[in-house]
Amino acid sequence: MEWSVLVAKLAEGMWVSVEIFSLTLLFSLPLGLFVALGRMSRNPILRNVIKFYISIMRGTPLILQLMVVYFGPYFIFGLPTPNRFLATIVGFVLNYAAYFAEIYRGGIESIDVGQYEAAQVLGYNKAQTFVRIILPQVIKRILPAVTNEVITLIKDTALAFTISVSEMFTVAKAIASAQSSVLPFVAAGIFYYVFNFIVAAIMEWIEKKLDYFR
Repeated sequence: MEWSVLVAKLAEGMWVSVEIFSLTLLFSLPLGLFVALGRMSRNPILRNVIKFYISIMRGTPLILQLMVVYFGPYFIFGLPTPNRFLATIVGFVLNYAAYFAEIYRGGIESIDVGQYEAAQVLGYNKAQTFVRIILPQVIKRILPAVTNEVITLIKDTALAFTISVSEMFTVAKAIASAQSSVLPFVAAGIFYYVFNFIVAAIMEWIEKKLDYFR
């Protein structure tokens, strides 16, 4: 197979990987914040339910969770299997929201309690204190940890092959099998590296922009 054809086919799969990556971040980052707040709730029922959810998401493989999300509705409830791509996004979002929740929680709990008290003296309510004072500092503090998870997510998109979603690794695997060549895997590795490099550069730029919160 010519190099140009190989690159074109991998680029198609790469676009699917980018979609999985983007949609996962779009939904898991805000969901993770709400999960973190639930994890820190004074309501013991809510707190323990969230704690159990996080434990399941972090304690079982993502590849298994994708299979449960896709095959579960049929084998458990007798419902039709969902769209493969939708099941992939749901699985990834639920998994990464749990990890982001713990990162958020660590950041929130690292803020000195005196800042809450000072905000109260200045007349801020709880919502205003969190959004205007606490959250910007939390984002700055957790950015390195979030960056690590984001880079891991790029590589984890390859797990979508489990339920036959044609992302880049799946395409490379099919071409390599048909051509009996390792070249597609090498090319895919280059694609993943470039993707990681770009995302890491963007995250570093964001981190520098937030230096004023030091």
